[in-house]
Amino acid sequence: MPALSSTMKEGKLSEWLTSEGSPISSGDSIATIESDKADMDLEAFADGTLLKILVEEGETAKVGEPIAIILEEGEEEVELMKLIEGGGGTEPVVETQEPASSSPPPPVSASTEPQTPHTKVYMPALSSTMTSGKVVSWEVDESGTVGSGEPLLTVESDKADMEVEHLGDDGFLARICVEEGASCDVGEVVAVIVENEEDVAKWDGWMPGASVSAPSPSPASPAASKPAAAAKAPSAPSPAPSGGRVIASPLAKKVAKDKNIDLSQVTGTGPEGRITVSDVEGFTAGSSPKKKSDTPPVSSWKPANGVVAATPTARALAKKSKIDLSTIAGTGQFGRVTEADVKSALGESPKKKKVLTGVPAVELPSGFVKYSGMQSAVSTNMEATLTVPIFRVSSTIEMNSFNKLYASVKPNGVTLTVLISKAVSIAIQKHPIMNSRHDSNGGIYYNSDINIANAVALDGGLITPVMKNTNEKSLEELGEEWRDLVSKAREGKLKPDEFNSGTFAITNLGMFGVTAFDAILPPNTGTILALGATTEVIRPCDECVGGMRKVKEMTVTVTCDHRPIYGSDAAIFLKTLKEVMENPEKWGVK
Repeated sequence: MPALSSTMKEGKLSEWLTSEGSPISSGDSIATIESDKADMDLEAFADGTLLKILVEEGETAKVGEPIAIILEEGEEEVELMKLIEGGGGTEPVVETQEPASSSPPPPVSASTEPQTPHTKVYMPALSSTMTSGKVVSWEVDESGTVGSGEPLLTVESDKADMEVEHLGDDGFLARICVEEGASCDVGEVVAVIVENEEDVAKWDGWMPGASVSAPSPSPASPAASKPAAAAKAPSAPSPAPSGGRVIASPLAKKVAKDKNIDLSQVTGTGPEGRITVSDVEGFTAGSSPKKKSDTPPVSSWKPANGVVAATPTARALAKKSKIDLSTIAGTGQFGRVTEADVKSALGESPKKKKVLTGVPAVELPSGFVKYSGMQSAVSTNMEATLTVPIFRVSSTIEMNSFNKLYASVKPNGVTLTVLISKAVSIAIQKHPIMNSRHDSNGGIYYNSDINIANAVALDGGLITPVMKNTNEKSLEELGEEWRDLVSKAREGKLKPDEFNSGTFAITNLGMFGVTAFDAILPPNTGTILALGATTEVIRPCDECVGGMRKVKEMTVTVTCDHRPIYGSDAAIFLKTLKEVMENPEKWGVK
């Protein structure tokens, strides 16, 4: 059961959109979940077969509890069925473990999981398409107190930055497993919260997936006294790199600061050389900090006797110019002779880049830049559209009367986006097929609500805030709702239901002077409408003096999924939309 919002604790299985034994593909809607915000479709993240439904329609499950088992390609059905019959399943998003009744086995490594009352916090799925998240910031420091319902961390999902609240009992943040700026897959452990403050230090240095269980001796088997073969010998600890980033737990940093210890001189014994609090305390007991050298290290590498170190281009130029390389002092790395050194020996001065007089030089970006979470989501969604059969239909709409209406309602806070969305919803009511989408079960899924999603460009991304039930609300109500949605989008605070519940999409590039363009169909949508700029043109007019008149027109283009929607459907819809926008006095709305 996914967390479809930051406050969702449980979900109700409204409907299964596929049945046991049916094949499913990544991106297919497999179920409808009723959360604390709205009903949302749950998509499959991998290809496979729906092997077993664990939560029936109408039943409720807590976030993180298994609701079904999918047999992925390459998995053995027999093993999964044994897991089902034995009551097994995937771990919940929040797992609480009580201390064992007997004495815990002796630790076999620094990463052995402590046997204390604790709660593991997992990376939540903040949207139905989110597969990984990036920790933007921790709102609580390690060893700090955590209250139920309080913000614990901020996560960058594929849509926006969202605060994640602690939904369990009050406790203490014993371990941060994913540092700020790092990413992990949905479902991976990001932190550990303990009940008792004295247990905080016991988790220092622990990392998920690195736990090693101590073998339990068996009297019947002499081999039981030997260590498990799978347990790897701990690697030799290494000191932190001089001048580089020191990796240490927050508690270790705090102790080192209190004791005035330079962490770069401490040898870390934690995972990947991470410095733990025990490393700091051990350092103070029997060591003294080493004094850093202000002189950078000098390489001892020297070329063999009789060999002059030079770059290939320097050798070629020296050979062409008939100059002895041994007579040139090299300025390159390790004293190598460079092409510039040879040119300098030949009396050539280095060429300077010419800059046009009066035109300042522009520093252009270069090199690889990794996608942000939002950009990755956009990329994935665009690739998904390559398998959808689409077609496009365009029409020209006269905007004179529409612009007069806009001028009259603009002082009331009604934007052009709101007004066009209202017109579209009126046209959709007459042609509900345009509000539908293709269903993977081999049919058409009709949406009962008209929820208009409008594309909004953000710094480094794109998001589609949704105005819900657009056909049922007044222009003033929609204007207020849209202002709130845009403000949240700019701040990255939109909830998943506010950007992924659209049934019809609109995108507008008219404000940039673009007269017409084709839009790419978003996933799980049947239609997207592309709006161009309004332009003035001269048209014939029998009733006008001179037989001509000046009008303002806008070109609109719909992109449709050809599986549920046909060309005639789109053409009739655009004809109705044209009539609605050219005759706003007939709307009958305020």
